[in-house]
Amino acid sequence: MLYSGLRAEGFDVDVVHDGLEGYWQAREGAHDVVVLDILLPSMTGYAVAARLRAEKVWTPLLMLTAKDGDYDEADGLDAGADDYLRKPFSFVVLTARLRALARRGASPRPRLLSHGGLVLDPESGDCSVGAAPVSLQPRERALLEVLLRNPGRVLSKDRLLAAVWGLDGGGEGNLVEVYVSSLRRKIGSDRIATVRGLGYRLLDPDA
Repeated sequence: MLYSGLRAEGFDVDVVHDGLEGYWQAREGAHDVVVLDILLPSMTGYAVAARLRAEKVWTPLLMLTAKDGDYDEADGLDAGADDYLRKPFSFVVLTARLRALARRGASPRPRLLSHGGLVLDPESGDCSVGAAPVSLQPRERALLEVLLRNPGRVLSKDRLLAAVWGLDGGGEGNLVEVYVSSLRRKIGSDRIATVRGLGYRLLDPDA
């Protein structure tokens, strides 16, 4: 179904049904995006993602899986996935996310994300402000990672909902507000600015 649907949308698609073979295809092939299941024979999707990132293969990864727990998603993102979509899913949303990932490209990514004394290690989840460690929950960490990858840019609530929760808006903006408020308490209220009517922006308070 995915093969036929993506081909109809203009994608050139290779299909692999085994984790180890998928790893080799992703490592050696010239692909714009990898769609990765988690429950695969030979090697799980988590292991495939982690191994590719450890070998500095930066092809964008989208995990498409029936594992729908918060910790499942956090594990997928921590392993190196760029996006996470739960089954059942909207095919329209899938193709939109694939196009977005393809536009991003396979640019190298620093191990540590930092801005204005705020540092996050996406792999380990370690976070600090100055020399002080900060303990973050998985969703807080995912939200902060999105902000750190876009410092100074205004990110809408809908964009944050899609990136962190896999939601397409629909009145869930208060969810973003709750987590932004929680992040502010932990990293400093002057580091995340509210741009009225538009969204949120990560700031360097010393700039």
